[in-house]
Amino acid sequence: MIATHHVPEAFDPAECSRIVALAQSAPAADARLVGQQRHHNLRRADLVWLDDVPGADWVMHRILDIVRQANRAVFGFDLDGFDESPQVARYGAERQGHFDWHADIGDGRLAARRKLTMVVQLSDPKSYTGGALQVRPSANIDEAPRAVGTATLFPSFLLHRVTPVTEGARHSLTVWAHGPGFR
Repeated sequence: MIATHHVPEAFDPAECSRIVALAQSAPAADARLVGQQRHHNLRRADLVWLDDVPGADWVMHRILDIVRQANRAVFGFDLDGFDESPQVARYGAERQGHFDWHADIGDGRLAARRKLTMVVQLSDPKSYTGGALQVRPSANIDEAPRAVGTATLFPSFLLHRVTPVTEGARHSLTVWAHGPGFR
């Protein structure tokens, strides 16, 4: 099985800037873990859920196409929807934004149905230091490309993290495709 799949230029730089601007126009919430728990040693980020932002509908239409094509070509998972809103995360150096090793599949009603995770790089990699998205499919770590607009897709059960941002801020778009439990 392929652990990660990358789609270069899934969004163009202007679209990435537009997504960041949409997120900045809405109130951000402190990132939480499954079950609405806060744990700043594990995760420090600000989140905006795009379903709550006027004018962001076009983002979900693009996500549908990217996930459909990647799943058909690479993963072959039984997917039946997107039960959660896409989120834009901001990992800022002012609080060493990060998300330690975790898997996206979990015990919560929605988290238990997560099958495929997609993370899109929204920030210019020259605008921040640290903030690497790393996926751990085995003993090896796969670091996601940092080119603006690149989508990285992986099974939601894989461990992954965002390393601490030490300068600037990293923005990313994350969404989960849902389906019946793995067999």
